[in-house]
Amino acid sequence: MLRFPVLLVCACALALGAPLGVLALTQHPTSPAPRAELAVSTRSAAPVTRNDLRIITHGKQWRRGTLRGVEPVGGSLRISTPRRLHHEHGRTYEQSWWTSPWLSVATFSELNPSWNASTPKGTFLIVRARARTAGGDHTSWQNLGRWASGWDTITRTSKGSQRDGMSSVSVDTLLADPGIRFDSYQLQVQLLRKQGSTVTPTVGSVHAVSTLPGRVPQVSEPLLGARTLPVPAYSQMIHEGEYPQYGGGGEAWCSPTSLAMVLGYYDALPRHYGWVNKSYRDRFVDEVARRVFDARYDGTGNWPFNTAYAATRVQQAVVTRLSNLRGAERFIAAGIPLEVSISFSRGQLSGAPISSTPGHLVVIVGFTRSGDVVVNDPAAPTDATVRRTYDRAQFEAAWLRTSHGLAYAIRDKSHPFPTGVGLT
Repeated sequence: MLRFPVLLVCACALALGAPLGVLALTQHPTSPAPRAELAVSTRSAAPVTRNDLRIITHGKQWRRGTLRGVEPVGGSLRISTPRRLHHEHGRTYEQSWWTSPWLSVATFSELNPSWNASTPKGTFLIVRARARTAGGDHTSWQNLGRWASGWDTITRTSKGSQRDGMSSVSVDTLLADPGIRFDSYQLQVQLLRKQGSTVTPTVGSVHAVSTLPGRVPQVSEPLLGARTLPVPAYSQMIHEGEYPQYGGGGEAWCSPTSLAMVLGYYDALPRHYGWVNKSYRDRFVDEVARRVFDARYDGTGNWPFNTAYAATRVQQAVVTRLSNLRGAERFIAAGIPLEVSISFSRGQLSGAPISSTPGHLVVIVGFTRSGDVVVNDPAAPTDATVRRTYDRAQFEAAWLRTSHGLAYAIRDKSHPFPTGVGLT
């Protein structure tokens, strides 16, 4: 799933149950958003996309997995007794880890983990996953991200292409090889700190959404009526040419600009960005772009890196996928805007500020009485032109067509996730 950190394409990457955090939800429509080569068949005979999101987020759930030198304290996972040493770039780190049990889900071919964590200076995380077929064959452990909220310990990065004969990795997504389907997976979170330190990273939650892509369904009927949230409007285009070392510059920052809008809504924007040129407008967007930047992918659209950063500013952030706009309406009714990934060709989304895109992040901020979608689209040329209203059928198809309902679900303490969408 290619990402395209260039003008008008945006560096946009893609991705609960009971026991084990497992707020299990099987949904229909999903897959990686901004990766054009993952085009999904829309033949009417094919079933619609199926998604299954799982969340692990408290002590009892952590204990159902395998603890190696870690323990849940106050609901968060932390290092207790390091189990081994990890050497890289002339430095030595102490390492402990947690491994989930095998999580059985509906058949899937794509997996997107995400996490919420705190990484004090000198600490970082490595998140891995592997998948298993119904016949018992399983993939190797695939690296889905090496992450720290800052940059003074490690370089935040995905690992790049990985293949093992059953699966491959594209940025932040584990993909089944052609003809292979999985029905369970394991997650592993490795916690690392500098040797001799007593500081520990803490992991508040880990999540994954599994997906079997299928056809785009008929347009959904409106569910809850009109409401629009007061989400601030920021344009990525006013940042054109700014800091090209972060994914090609501001004109490619659809994901961090959209994320800044959501953080602004929660009054959670970063307030320290003295490094940004004082002549630039909306300077906090540059800071968000730097905070979510993936060095190997060379872009700001790594989906779990965006939500992991968001979770350092608010209560909770998850990469998920929804079945249709009726699910999005429930979030709006709960006062929660959704950052979603869309793709469309010329003529497929009337009123859009760009003519086409293989992957672009926007914010759903509301719905009209007739069910059309009110969106903050960062590709607009100015902040004043960001707010748009898109035809429901056109927008829903653009959202489900390639990303299969990808969304960043982000909330603060005052806005619990709605019921009936797999995030409660």
